[in-house]
Amino acid sequence: MPARPSILFVTDLAYEARGRRYCDEDIFLTSRLRGAFDVALCHPSDAAALMDAFDAVVVRNSGPVLHYRREYDAFRERAAARGTRVYNPLSGRGDMAGKQYLPDLTAAGYPVIPTVDRPEDLNLLPEAGSYAVKPKAGADSIGLSFVPREQLGSLAAEGDVLIQPRIDFRYEVSFYYVDDAFQYALYAPDPDRRWALAPYAPTDADLAFALRFIDWNTLDHGIQRVDACRTQGGDLLLVELEDLNPYLSLDLVSDATRDAFVTCMTASVHRMLGTPVGEGTPPFGPPPGTSPPSRSL
Repeated sequence: MPARPSILFVTDLAYEARGRRYCDEDIFLTSRLRGAFDVALCHPSDAAALMDAFDAVVVRNSGPVLHYRREYDAFRERAAARGTRVYNPLSGRGDMAGKQYLPDLTAAGYPVIPTVDRPEDLNLLPEAGSYAVKPKAGADSIGLSFVPREQLGSLAAEGDVLIQPRIDFRYEVSFYYVDDAFQYALYAPDPDRRWALAPYAPTDADLAFALRFIDWNTLDHGIQRVDACRTQGGDLLLVELEDLNPYLSLDLVSDATRDAFVTCMTASVHRMLGTPVGEGTPPFGPPPGTSPPSRSL
C-alpha cells in the first residue's frame, strides 16, 4: 500500500435534508482528510463501479438507502466479495441493517423506546395517546405516521413496520463516537425542532447509557451516533443507533472539538488500513478536555 492511502468518499452532495447541510459537512471533512489520504468523492450509486481503484471506501452523508436500494445492495455484495475495506464496516447491527434492532433490543430489556413489529406483541406496548408507525426500511421520518391504538392491529398485520408509543419527552440528545471513544454530545431543547441543536455536557450516567449501545454494536471501527430522548421521568431511551452514515452537525461544535474529531477519525481510518497514523497525531481517545462536566440545563 502506498504511503498515502487512497479513499473513495461516498456522499450525495445534492441531497436536501431537513435542517441539515450534508454537502457542507462532507466538503469540510474531505478537505481535512486530504492531509492524510488521497481522496475522491462519488455518489452512492457509483460506489460499486469505482471502489476497486481505492484502498478503502468511506461512507458518509450518502442519504437514505431506500432512494438507491439496488445500487446499495450491489455495493455491499461487491465489497464483501472483494474484501474491500469499508468505513463504517458493513457488519453494523444498528440502522445499517434496518430497524429490526429496535424490537430486538426491546425484547432483550434494553432502555429503548418500546418497539414491536408483530400483532401478537401489541399488548406489550404501554398505553399512549397515539402510536408511531414507521417502515423498517425508513429514514428521515419517511413513511412515519401517528395513529390511535385501535388501528394498530391492521397495520401490524401488514408487516415490515415498527410500532411505538408516542413518547412525551423533554428533549432529544445525540452522542457522537469514533470507534468506542466519545467525542461530543448535542441536544435539541425544543422537542418540535429536532435539528435546532445546542452543545450538551453529558453526565457519567449518560455516557454509560450511550456506551452500552456502542458495545452492543461490536463495530471494530467507525463513526456512530446514539440518539436518545429524555423522558419526563428523567430516563434516557434509545431512539436510533445510527451506524451507516450519521450526520455529525460539525458546524455546531467548537473549533477544538471539530479538530479533535477529524484527528480521531483520521487515526481510525489509518488503523483500519494498517497504515502509520503519522507524526504529530495524538494517541486515539476522547478529545482533550472532554471529561464530562455536570450537566446544567
